[in-house]
Amino acid sequence: MSAATADDRAESIRMIRDSAAAVAPPGADLGRIRALRFTDPGFDRAVLVQMGEMGWLGLRLPEAQGGAALGLGEACALAEELGAALVPEPLVAAMLSAAVLAAAGAKLDDVVAGRHYLPLAWQDRADTLDIAAGRDAPRCFVPMAAGADGYLVPVREAGRLALYRATGEARIERTQDGGNLGSFVPVLGERLAADIALDALLDEAALLSAAYLLGGMERAFAMTLDYLRTRSQFGRIIGTFQALQHRAADLKMHLAMTRASVESAAAALDAGATGDARRAAVSRAKARAAEAGLLVTRQCIQLHGGIGYTDQYDVGLYLRKAMVVANQYGSATLHRRRFMATAPEGDE
Repeated sequence: MSAATADDRAESIRMIRDSAAAVAPPGADLGRIRALRFTDPGFDRAVLVQMGEMGWLGLRLPEAQGGAALGLGEACALAEELGAALVPEPLVAAMLSAAVLAAAGAKLDDVVAGRHYLPLAWQDRADTLDIAAGRDAPRCFVPMAAGADGYLVPVREAGRLALYRATGEARIERTQDGGNLGSFVPVLGERLAADIALDALLDEAALLSAAYLLGGMERAFAMTLDYLRTRSQFGRIIGTFQALQHRAADLKMHLAMTRASVESAAAALDAGATGDARRAAVSRAKARAAEAGLLVTRQCIQLHGGIGYTDQYDVGLYLRKAMVVANQYGSATLHRRRFMATAPEGDE
């Protein structure tokens, strides 16, 4: 990549980060997020439409299909900013739906605009990236299903993967962060494609989830550093205690390694990585982010002391979110296993 191209890319990523302030102002309080917890649909439809108007849901789509034709570097930067603000609107799931419809050559205007939320329902069991086999197989773990206007359901037919638009009465379960997941038996409607590939699109969703986790853990860590710099105990600022400094340094190392993994994976996919190289890059990033997200946010609560364990204190919201996102599009265990199966020998 030439210096000019690298500079242009850096500027594009900076502009994407700046645009996120329209929905997720840096350092803003979490009053909106708290108000939406444990409600239906669990997110603000007007904000999802705003995301569509800003071009976020079609960020990865070609311009000919109404997208911005930007890379995963930009998409990860956006997901990271929204993760820092705990934005509950299903950005990753909606972007995945737009990409699936685009790959199928189907009408996607309403989805890209955020007017319709049609999540992809591919799982028939927990923690898998495999597509459910049968037409009547129950689909589960559909993110923010309480706000779904229908579903996109892949079905294996004659050795190919067909895509249907479907309906179904979902059973809604609340998640730790105040969002929801749905499970349902699909009632298939219009067939949108007779043959579609989903592996690469699910990989992109997994990487965007890793970036969202990165944003959340970095914000939780920043809040913790502010607390350590201002909280006094025994007549001293607790951030001067060496034991706490060592713990903070360890968390900083986990953040740095996670950022390196996410940015490296985004760069690899933007450069055209395919097959095992793509899967290994994504799995390293998601496994790292899932494990670090839980570790960092738990440690941040402990470093806040007793107040960190109260629901009224914001740092705990980041742990709740990490507990949910860590398992979306594959857990750390799944991605660690996949990385070991696909990574070049000697890669770690």
